[in-house]
Amino acid sequence: MAGPSTDPRAPAPGTPVPTRRGTEAWLLGFAVVITLAAQCIVDLTATGSLRPELATFGIWFTALWVVAHLVVRKLAPYADPLLLPCVAVLVGLGLVMIHRLDIAEDGGGEDAPVQLLWATIGLALFVAVLYVVRDHRLLSRYAYILMLAGLVLLAIPAVLPASISEVYGAKLWIRVAGFSIQPGEFAKICLVVFFAAYLVDKRDVLALASRKVMGLELPRGRDLGPVLVVWVVSILVLVFERDLGSSLLLFGIFVVMLYVATERSSWLVIGLLLFAGGAFVAYQAFSHVQARVDTWLDPFAYYDGSGYQVAQSLFGLGTGGLFGAGLGGGRPDTVPIAKSDFIASAIGEELGLFGLAAVIMVYLILVERGLRTSLIVRDAFGKLLAAGLSFAVAWQLFVVLGGVTGLLPLTGLTTPFLAYGGSSLVANFGLVALLVRISDAARRPATPHVAPQRLGDAPTEVVQR
Repeated sequence: MAGPSTDPRAPAPGTPVPTRRGTEAWLLGFAVVITLAAQCIVDLTATGSLRPELATFGIWFTALWVVAHLVVRKLAPYADPLLLPCVAVLVGLGLVMIHRLDIAEDGGGEDAPVQLLWATIGLALFVAVLYVVRDHRLLSRYAYILMLAGLVLLAIPAVLPASISEVYGAKLWIRVAGFSIQPGEFAKICLVVFFAAYLVDKRDVLALASRKVMGLELPRGRDLGPVLVVWVVSILVLVFERDLGSSLLLFGIFVVMLYVATERSSWLVIGLLLFAGGAFVAYQAFSHVQARVDTWLDPFAYYDGSGYQVAQSLFGLGTGGLFGAGLGGGRPDTVPIAKSDFIASAIGEELGLFGLAAVIMVYLILVERGLRTSLIVRDAFGKLLAAGLSFAVAWQLFVVLGGVTGLLPLTGLTTPFLAYGGSSLVANFGLVALLVRISDAARRPATPHVAPQRLGDAPTEVVQR
């Protein structure tokens, strides 16, 4: 583990960092300009004029990131200046595409203002997390409470009646009086915190090997318990909630964090074998898993049924080509549920392969900065937590894009920050707030050693002759 910084050029603790502050401000301004320009292009292309609500949207969206920037500079002045701008670009582009789909579907603007309201609530959670969690290491004290909270949040939709929890065959929601929330999005963060704290305590035991098979050092049988428990939980999620996405996300995050903690590739092999076994059993036992796999293998054979969504997505991506049809110039509304499940397909159709690749690059920058934070933070818990949160974003994006492009079966996960949905957006704001807090701790200069003023105050030290 890295020791305290001894660089004499490092500023004293509490000293403002104008370079980082200026970098973040300029990049946030750039993100706002991109978003407003894209909104104007959509309105002019799709309707031929700028809508009156554009000014209100511009002021509101700009105010969000001004507040976010000021809060970060006040509560986490040493945080990575690229994290917040990446989120701003993704949220802004998501709002633009949702507005574009609003126009295409009914000529109105019902969902984009709602998504902007959810972004505001997400920012409120972002601020609250930074204000309450002043030291990320304190979260490890509540690891088992957060584990219990995460499991409860995962289990609630499974035990509720289908009338208030089931949407498109998956029991993921809590819907009451017109309000809906997907608790699994928040459970993901709680469980990542628990995984990080647990693996810090048990990593030495889990790293022990009992035998070597084909050049692979396998762990002791008694140490397989944690992996088997998480595997069973993920299977239960798949069985009772019929949610392939959450099951895959949960198990994948834990296995990768286990590998990061122990540095033993045998855990990855064991995880892949358990995943393959669980996938085979699920395919044999559950008809909805069979339907998704069959549709994935040949979506055009089920074009009039379950394969219609994937087929239309592939048509849209093919229509977009390299440079796209232009914002407002395509037909992304032909893909069912494009605002949430297939918003990446809409972006690929209207911005083309290059535009979609640029969006993926923004995600990669966000994930890379999170992993960089994991490398430079001084405490083991922070390292694992930052790595887990970063991988959660990367893994979810990979699974979603794999489903949209036909590389993987559809899972029902949403694209982080881009897709329509309040639960996902708000939860991911909380996730980024934790990354910002860890980044601030990682980049904050270590407190310099101050020599005692009196001989009696000097600590006892062992010296070598």
